[in-house]
Amino acid sequence: MRPGTTAPAPKRQKCDHWTPCPSDTYAYRLLSGGGRDKYAKICFEDELLIGEKTGNVGRGINIAIVNYMTGKVTATQYFDMFEGDNSGQMINFIQSAPSKSLLFMVTHDDGASRLKEDAKKVIEGLGSKHIRNIQFRSSWVFLTAKGLQLPEEIQRESINHSDSARNRYSGWPAEVQIEGCIPKKTS
Repeated sequence: MRPGTTAPAPKRQKCDHWTPCPSDTYAYRLLSGGGRDKYAKICFEDELLIGEKTGNVGRGINIAIVNYMTGKVTATQYFDMFEGDNSGQMINFIQSAPSKSLLFMVTHDDGASRLKEDAKKVIEGLGSKHIRNIQFRSSWVFLTAKGLQLPEEIQRESINHSDSARNRYSGWPAEVQIEGCIPKKTS
């Protein structure tokens, strides 16, 4: 490079991936909340489905449902798991997702305190391997599908537990994130 010139800014990728997803895939990124001011986010095809900027993120388990065939969001909602009895409403929301839907779930603050056994069974039935291990203020993200099979190599879930010796934030663990590219044609 000649003196006085600068390198061009890198091209921004969908959902802030480092590398672009192929054109025959959907880009996604799930980020749990962390601390008081780091809100959970769900990004799909460069659209923020849940987050602070959209004003629809809340304490508990945040869920977005996307129509796999069209790539369009059909519903978003959060379910407070610290106060109130919201497990039943969350079960109904999850079960209302039509066949051929992608479901994205992220926690912000507490997703465990009032999470009932029947709700854990529903999420476990969708393929979660960590929902039974979720604890007070665990950072958790989960991607699943109804009515279609996602490729095995897609990272679907991550969890980080609160640990006073290792927490990034006072009383809260660090955020967890998964991202990737979902083929637009699956089995």
